[in-house]
Amino acid sequence: MPIFASLEIAVFMRVCLLLVGVFGVVLAQAEDSSSVKISGSDLNRGEVRQPCLNRDPQRQVFFGDTHVHTKYSLDAGTQGTRTSPADAYRFARGAEIGVQPWTADGKALRHLRLDRPLDFAVVTDHAELFGEVEICQVPSFEAYSSWQCKIYREAPRLAFFLFNTQSSRGKRLGMCGANGDLCRDAGLRPWQEIQQAAEDAYDRSENCEFTSFVAYEWTGASANLANLHRNILFKNKQVPALPLSFVDTPSAPLLWDALDRECVNAGTGCEVLVIPHNSNLSDGYMFSLARDDGKPITVADAKQRARLERLVEVMQHKGSSECYYDPLNSADELCAFEQLPYSSFSDKFIGKILPFVSKAPQPNGGFIREVLRDGLEQEQRLGVNPFKLGFIASSDTHIGAPGAVAEKGFLGHGGAGVPVGDTVPEGLPDDLEFNPGGLAAVWAEENSRSSLFEAMQRRETYGTSGPRISLRFFGGDASLPEDICERSDYVAQGYDHGVAMGGDLLLDEDAEAPVFTVFAKMDAGRTGTPLQRIQIIKGSVGKEGQRDEVVIDIAGDTDSSAGVDLQSCETQGSGHPQLCGRWQDPQFDPTENAYYYARVLENPTCRWSQQICIAAKIDCENPDTIKPGYEQCCSAAHRPVIQERAWSSPIWYSPSEDMSEEVTKAGVKNENVTAEVQP
Repeated sequence: MPIFASLEIAVFMRVCLLLVGVFGVVLAQAEDSSSVKISGSDLNRGEVRQPCLNRDPQRQVFFGDTHVHTKYSLDAGTQGTRTSPADAYRFARGAEIGVQPWTADGKALRHLRLDRPLDFAVVTDHAELFGEVEICQVPSFEAYSSWQCKIYREAPRLAFFLFNTQSSRGKRLGMCGANGDLCRDAGLRPWQEIQQAAEDAYDRSENCEFTSFVAYEWTGASANLANLHRNILFKNKQVPALPLSFVDTPSAPLLWDALDRECVNAGTGCEVLVIPHNSNLSDGYMFSLARDDGKPITVADAKQRARLERLVEVMQHKGSSECYYDPLNSADELCAFEQLPYSSFSDKFIGKILPFVSKAPQPNGGFIREVLRDGLEQEQRLGVNPFKLGFIASSDTHIGAPGAVAEKGFLGHGGAGVPVGDTVPEGLPDDLEFNPGGLAAVWAEENSRSSLFEAMQRRETYGTSGPRISLRFFGGDASLPEDICERSDYVAQGYDHGVAMGGDLLLDEDAEAPVFTVFAKMDAGRTGTPLQRIQIIKGSVGKEGQRDEVVIDIAGDTDSSAGVDLQSCETQGSGHPQLCGRWQDPQFDPTENAYYYARVLENPTCRWSQQICIAAKIDCENPDTIKPGYEQCCSAAHRPVIQERAWSSPIWYSPSEDMSEEVTKAGVKNENVTAEVQP
């Protein structure tokens, strides 16, 4: 065995303990269950393609998945995923793929196909271990015979913890050489394949049927190994020679600086978006108000973040990040939707053995509503809102299946579970608290990279928990017609008299309270579940720093009798094929900073786990029916019902300069003004 660093030996020994005792659980902390000016205003910059025949200046909605892992993500590959980036894009366009487990001769024992193709998809494999995985799979590399690679090939689950533990610490394995260049060089081929797969899948014809983007995941972790993960999405094929991983840029500010240096300001036409995800597992570190040196963020810091991080993932396979729910202190019970019972993955794994040590989620743990209010507060202090984030959702699939988010027929997404093995496993195919994930929805003129990317930059996006609900949200003043919901030119009126989701609401000094309108239409495909109601959520920060939140039902049935039979999953009660509402804020204070977003709810249906439990004929009152693998069907943590939904990006209101004079500090134009760091 070659000589390697004592630190790596220590890491290896700790990983080995995972297999024989409770202390090894700690190593799973690193697991990934894994107005601002926008550059590139020319819609077609960097694109060579045929003009799209299907183009609408009032924009149309496109559904996609911006969080997809294939065999090049170590956590996916060590769990049996063999799907390539090209396979993932074919699946997104409607083709069937094989899903683990595999026979000895390479045949999949399970298969999967979407009921409807996606409009766009984005492969986002973990960049940190591209080279390590490549070396361990290609015999021509000298390090192929290293002890680390032998573990990778012979004990993939152990390799999962060893490799991920090192990368989450911002370190390379000893097999990579003293400065890591061996693994960086080896990572070139998978990165090039990812780029080529995106290029081959992109429909550049006038049909514009499918769009793909070059992207990857930056799999960062805080000092306590809380989640800091971000997806890095490029507008066109002009991208850095190698992805900027957490090993190369071991903090979010270092990542932003490197992206500016090697992409935005490189003079190559490279443009980029950074999309944080799973802030629900960040233990509050995802949206820190401190710089790397511990000092408060500056105006320049806030501007850089606001420019690069335009969107946030509100939901995915590993839970919803919308808002925190505590049954004793929370008024909004709908915040309990797909809330994980822990605040980080270390708490998840420790909790399996020492439940009393595992930390439950906390109000300040990274939930987006609180983060948005933090942004309003920083805007009052700095003059810039660093957290002006639009919403999307995605799957975080680790089986290379973008858009496989239906509750019915869910096969599990991997990424935080265990390898499937050699046979189809009995029982639930994923951890009980996980879900099939959601979809990203984008309002764009056409289905092209430029059009979709520009829409994401202006935040005219929304997320759904899976259904393809159509959702529009506009905010304006009293000129938004009172009968706008009855008008055939609803969209034109919304754009003419207001701003769309993701925008900034500017009101005249003598204007009355702002007016908002929401239109939603049910997903007529799949199960065709009717809508129940539309809500608007308002968050605000007053000039004295007081924070407030209200949830308002503006359309539909607040006391709906709709439900679902848990023995058959048959739905009951009536609903609405579409809903529309107009609402004027009766508590508007022109001196407060505020955000507003819409939430649309379907009628209740059976969750994926309940559907599987029913199909297996589990009767919790009859212990003889509870077969091995199905025990969680009868656990107290089992949630048999789900109420699918969609979340619009917010619309923001800021006081005019005159109104905010008493709120802002002198010198807010100074780039070095800092904000206080809140405890």
